[in-house]
Amino acid sequence: MAGMHEPIGVGVVGFGLAGRVFHTAVLEATPGLELRCVVQRSGNDAVKAYPQVRQAHSLEEMLSDPGVQLVVIATPSYSHFELAQQCLREQRHVVVDKPFTLKSEEAAVLIRMARERKLLLTAYQNRRWDGDFHTVRQVLASGELGRLVSYESHLDRFRAAPRLDVWREDGGPGGGTLFDLGPHLIDQALTLFGKPETILAKVRVERENAVVDDAWDIFLEYEEPHPLTVLLRSTLTACAPGPRFVLHGTKGSFTKFGVDPQEEQLRSGMRFNAPELGEDPETAWGELKTCDDAEGTRVRKIPTLRGDYRGYYENVRDALLGKGELAVKPEQAWRTTRLIELARESSGQGRRLRVEFAKHP
Repeated sequence: MAGMHEPIGVGVVGFGLAGRVFHTAVLEATPGLELRCVVQRSGNDAVKAYPQVRQAHSLEEMLSDPGVQLVVIATPSYSHFELAQQCLREQRHVVVDKPFTLKSEEAAVLIRMARERKLLLTAYQNRRWDGDFHTVRQVLASGELGRLVSYESHLDRFRAAPRLDVWREDGGPGGGTLFDLGPHLIDQALTLFGKPETILAKVRVERENAVVDDAWDIFLEYEEPHPLTVLLRSTLTACAPGPRFVLHGTKGSFTKFGVDPQEEQLRSGMRFNAPELGEDPETAWGELKTCDDAEGTRVRKIPTLRGDYRGYYENVRDALLGKGELAVKPEQAWRTTRLIELARESSGQGRRLRVEFAKHP
């Protein structure tokens, strides 16, 4: 393990959208981590973007460098399990992009391997560091909504024609929006509220000629400490996207439109040294409306807290150095994977299912 003042060497497997936008750009800006190697099987985009970083053409080539202590797997989701196993066998700490694995059994195998080898293993749940999610947590903590009775979280997009030439939409393993966006919304809900009692889901295909799911709704019901309904949804047929968050409580409501700006900013080439990165424009701030018999209805805008994906990798760094507890635990990634399985079962059977985590790894 790296010394207190020695940066932790990191290798990234894959330089597509995930590797380029969500990992290398964030890693480069996180003190204490050193981007040493990128696996890019063809082309040299990684070297052009990071001339100081070595390019490898295979995972085996990367793992031959003992200076790579932490490996980030940013490849198509169907390859996550095998690549993570390979890294753990080679005694490397591992970050796996979402979805962590396609099956909960595979997640359990990885967790056992990491425990046996005393290695860090985690999933890349960067949207815990979205500014809008931080703001939702702040609003909940303020108590202004009273007792929360319903929570809605949407990630709506519009893409009329299926892209049948890319792995996410060609009908192969790991494709579809439930695997793509479901892990984010499920993880945020579990982070806020813990394990639900039941799940009811509808996973479907809405676009003509699509061969993988492109829309889904998941209802999670909670009974303790009080009744709460959670609705998570996503679609690729939302020309007019719904609100990102809608929370209703016994004293008020909070509504927020628009998604965290970090993804688009990083895609455009903006870096974390830009003061506006992660800043939500005032026009996208959420609205808090409270209702009181004595004071009537009051409405005010809630400034969105700044999002910063570096917080994820700062936490991984601190956990590796023994300075803090890992925020995104692999057992949490297992639970998210298990809920995706249950959502598909519920949709296929057309009924509500009890949520049991009895076989937790």
